[in-house]
Amino acid sequence: MHITILALGSRGDIQPYAALGNGLKSAGHQVRFITFESFASLIAELDLGFHPIPGDAQAVVADGGTNMLGLVRSFTSLAKEYTRSLSDPHLGETDLLINQLPGGLYGFDLAEKYNLPMMLASVIPLARTSTMPLMGFPNLPLSRYNRLTYSVGEKILWQMFRSVINEWRTQTLKLPPLPFKGYFDQLGTQKFPILNGFSEHVVPRPADWNEHIHITGYWFAEEKHWDPPTDLLHFLDAGKPPVFIGFGSMPVKNPRRTTEIVLGALKRSGQRGILHSGWGGLGEISLPDTVFKIGYAPYDWLFPRMSMIFHHGGSGTTAYALRSGVPSCTIPFLFDQYYWGKRSADLGVGPQPIPFIKLTVEKLNRSIQAGTYTSEVQQSATDLGNKIRVENGIHTAINLIEMLWRTWQ
Repeated sequence: MHITILALGSRGDIQPYAALGNGLKSAGHQVRFITFESFASLIAELDLGFHPIPGDAQAVVADGGTNMLGLVRSFTSLAKEYTRSLSDPHLGETDLLINQLPGGLYGFDLAEKYNLPMMLASVIPLARTSTMPLMGFPNLPLSRYNRLTYSVGEKILWQMFRSVINEWRTQTLKLPPLPFKGYFDQLGTQKFPILNGFSEHVVPRPADWNEHIHITGYWFAEEKHWDPPTDLLHFLDAGKPPVFIGFGSMPVKNPRRTTEIVLGALKRSGQRGILHSGWGGLGEISLPDTVFKIGYAPYDWLFPRMSMIFHHGGSGTTAYALRSGVPSCTIPFLFDQYYWGKRSADLGVGPQPIPFIKLTVEKLNRSIQAGTYTSEVQQSATDLGNKIRVENGIHTAINLIEMLWRTWQ
C-alpha cells in the first residue's frame, strides 16, 4: 500500500507521525510524508518519501508566540501557501491519506478530489464527547456544555480556513465549495475514522466514542544508540539524579529572567539540574556547577536518568515523561499543555501544573520538593511508566490501518 501522511507543526508535533510512518515502512508499505521543508533531514533519516511545504516550524511558532489565537493566526497566514503546495497532482497517486491537521483540514479536500480513503490521526483527544470539553474551553458544570464546545470549536476553526479552502476547491481542485457548517459531521465515521496515538492508561476511552474512533497507544520513535557527550556523562555521574527543566519549542520572551527563576528554585531545593535551552534560549548566563545546559539529548535516554521532569506539556514530551517512570510536572503555555498538566497531576505522577505566566521561584521550588521527596508520587510514576512501556502503539496502529484498508476494498 502507498500511504501519504500529512502533518504540520513543531518537531514534537511531527515526530510521532514520522515514527508511525517509519513503522508503516518497516511493515512493507510505501510512505510519503508531507510537512514543512525544515523537517527534510528528519524525513530523510527515516528514508521516507517527502513532499515539502514551504516554511519553518520554529519561525511560525515564534511569530505566533505563546498566545493560542496568535499561533492560529500565524498558521492561517500561510493558508494559501499550503494550498499551492498541496495542488501537485501527483499527491493523488496514493492509496490512503493519514491526516494530522485539526478537523481534517486540506486532507478532506484531497481525499474528495482523488477519491481516496482518509484517516484522521491525533495525539491529543479531539473527537466529540460529553465527558470533557474541547481543549481550550473551561470546565463548566453545565448540561450538554461539553459536547457543545466541540461544535463551537469546529465552527471557529472552519471559518478561519473556509474562504481559502473553498477558493482552492473551486479554482484548483474543481470541487464545489463547502457550506458554512463545513464537513465535521463526517469525521469519526466509517468513512473517516480517527486514530488516537495516546495511551488509555492516560486518557481513558470516553463511553460515547463510537467504534470508528480508536486508541492505539503512543507512537514512540525507535530507540537508537546515542553517544552522549562526555561532559554530560561526567555531570550525571557526579551526584544524585538531577531535575530536568525545559520548554521545548515554546518561545520565551525573557529567557534571562526565566533562567534566573529556574536557578533560584534549584538552589532552594538543593537539587542539581539539567537545563534544556530549547527554542526559548534558556541558560545564556553564567550557570553554577550544579546546573548543566544541553541543546539536545533524546528524551528516551535522558528522562529515565532524572529525579524529576519539568516541561511545557506538549503531547510528545508528556508521552516521554510519563513513559520514563519519573515524576513530572508541566509548566504550560497554551492549549493542550494545560490538559496534559492536569492529567499528569490527576494520575498522581506529579504536582499540579504551574502556568508559565505564573512561574516563580517559590512555586517551582515547592513543586520540586513535592515530586522529588514524595514516595507516593514516585511510585505512581513508576507504575504508570511500566504500563506505558508494555504497549506498542505503532504496532496496534499498523494493524488497525491494514484492517480498515481491507474493509474499504
